[in-house]
Amino acid sequence: MMFSKIKISGKIIVKSGLHIGGGGETSMIGAIDSPVVRDTLTKLPIIPGSSLKGKFRYLLAKYIGFEVGQKTHNEDAEQVLRLFGASNSSESESKVILSRLQFMDAHVSEESRKNFLENDINLTEVKFENTINRLSLIASPRQIERITRGMKFDFELIYNVEEPSEIEEDFENIQLMLDLMRNDYLGGGGTRGNGRIDFEIDQIQTVIGEYNSSNLILK
Repeated sequence: MMFSKIKISGKIIVKSGLHIGGGGETSMIGAIDSPVVRDTLTKLPIIPGSSLKGKFRYLLAKYIGFEVGQKTHNEDAEQVLRLFGASNSSESESKVILSRLQFMDAHVSEESRKNFLENDINLTEVKFENTINRLSLIASPRQIERITRGMKFDFELIYNVEEPSEIEEDFENIQLMLDLMRNDYLGGGGTRGNGRIDFEIDQIQTVIGEYNSSNLILK
């Protein structure tokens, strides 16, 4: 059995304000109610790999079709399980399946960071929203921090070659995931216009092993 690792790298482009919450750190008056998640070292916004993996899996599983009465992610279609894995749980007798995809946290690209700083553009913005009680008509304002439109993040995804005969179908499903995400949203407030993103795939290369990945294409 051939085992190789293929790295998919490129950029995530924020097309509309993106909010992936990092949890409130303070209750001070005037503080942002819902800040974005940030890298502890640089204090810059990040897109967590867990957020990408969760939304990609949901979109692909929904497109392929959930089983009637399905209760857990372990019951997803076989094409989904081999990309995202399955785990034993008390509710399921499914065997453990290792994920072929490994998602990385996406960090602000150096080019994007320099461009924003040189043009005096804030990396994040604060969006004010109101929730209005229909009975009392009392408004509950809140402040949502969003990553600014136009920012780019470095995107990396590792694909483990486990079964060469399934690589073509797996990459067709990875392309499908990218297209589904382009027409959906990431993070919170998507139905209100938040979280539209796009992808630029720069390179697909074998970084471990001998599999020839030169014919693999994603866009």
